[in-house]
Amino acid sequence: MLYYLFQYLENEYQFPGASLFQFITFRAAMAIILSLLISTIYGKRIIDFLRKKQMGESIRELGLEGQAEKAGTPTMGGIIIILATLVPALLFAKLDNIYIILLIITTLWMGVIGFTDDYLKIKKKDKEGLAGRFKVIGQVGLGLIVGCTMYFHEDITIKEEKPGADIAQITTVDGESDFNPAFKSTKTTIPFFKNNEFDYSSLITWISPDLGKYAWLVFIPIVIIIVTAVSNGANLTDGIDGLAAGSSAIIVLTLALFAWVSGNIVFSDYLNVMYIPNSGEMTIYIAAFAGALVGFLWYNTYPAQVFMGDTGSLTIGGIIAVIAIAIRKEFLIPIVCGIFFIEVVSVMMQVSWFKYTRKKYGEGRRIFLMSPLHHHYQKKGIHESKIVARFWIIGIFLAIIAVITLKVR
Repeated sequence: MLYYLFQYLENEYQFPGASLFQFITFRAAMAIILSLLISTIYGKRIIDFLRKKQMGESIRELGLEGQAEKAGTPTMGGIIIILATLVPALLFAKLDNIYIILLIITTLWMGVIGFTDDYLKIKKKDKEGLAGRFKVIGQVGLGLIVGCTMYFHEDITIKEEKPGADIAQITTVDGESDFNPAFKSTKTTIPFFKNNEFDYSSLITWISPDLGKYAWLVFIPIVIIIVTAVSNGANLTDGIDGLAAGSSAIIVLTLALFAWVSGNIVFSDYLNVMYIPNSGEMTIYIAAFAGALVGFLWYNTYPAQVFMGDTGSLTIGGIIAVIAIAIRKEFLIPIVCGIFFIEVVSVMMQVSWFKYTRKKYGEGRRIFLMSPLHHHYQKKGIHESKIVARFWIIGIFLAIIAVITLKVR
């Protein structure tokens, strides 16, 4: 909203400083500062409100050290993250940008699903919360919205450089003359490959080139799978104080860099990254999201004063998935979201092996002492704050690997 206000002031009155709002970097900086202030200052009030309404976490007995002390800690803290993300985004981002609209829908959609789950657990005393099939339906529904928007919306395009164009010599603001017209595409990028573009339509056009118009039959289901997987990955990672919020902050700051580069005509050319018009605007939303996560950590680090609950974890996973898809970096998810990935894999391995051995030997056996993986280390007697710190270090290492894929191919 402020963007449009200061744009008007600049155009009509040449208001001093109004032109700063034209710069993505300035608005991103303002968004992250405001989100930090909202999450830290108003976060305490929200926590007190949740405590007053007896929105305390019901802890299941899992035999973990320090578990009993966490009973009654306010949950639904994801509300802090959602508010601290949406308010700065609404103030500083271009609200007619399709990518911003998609991220706002994602935040509200997944927030409602997570809130419903938490509410049923706490107020209705239903330990299972929202039935798993309804969560999946919600995730699939979001994936369908994102997939259809990415495939059919006319404003979601890419641009390719004209042969022989020298982007380094651009003197205009946008350099449009050095690029071919924007076009719809199902292309994405694969890390570490020199010719790193992959077109989803090729999964069907190998049968017949005429089938290219039906590429949505392949593209949309893939988007649904990605949204569902990443959302569940974030949900599984939210098991000990600060783990999900800290790991997610590292991930989204990494994605912010990719979003800014992908939307910048000069740097995308220099780094040979796919140029996606208008995608740079997502940097403002991602900055607000990162600030909200870091601010939430103020209260969520050990010993946690509030838990994010499914309200936060499902929302976090959904937003990260949509950002990765929008900037055509979904194949980086196993790297940049490596913490989520190993948590999901540990659960899949544990469940699969238990079922297999129970069928074969009549008694189920386990690979880990407990899954997800962070609980395995808790069972081994490692303090949860040390587990979180080490997972953060691994997350930073994976983020660095993801960033160097910009040049290492």
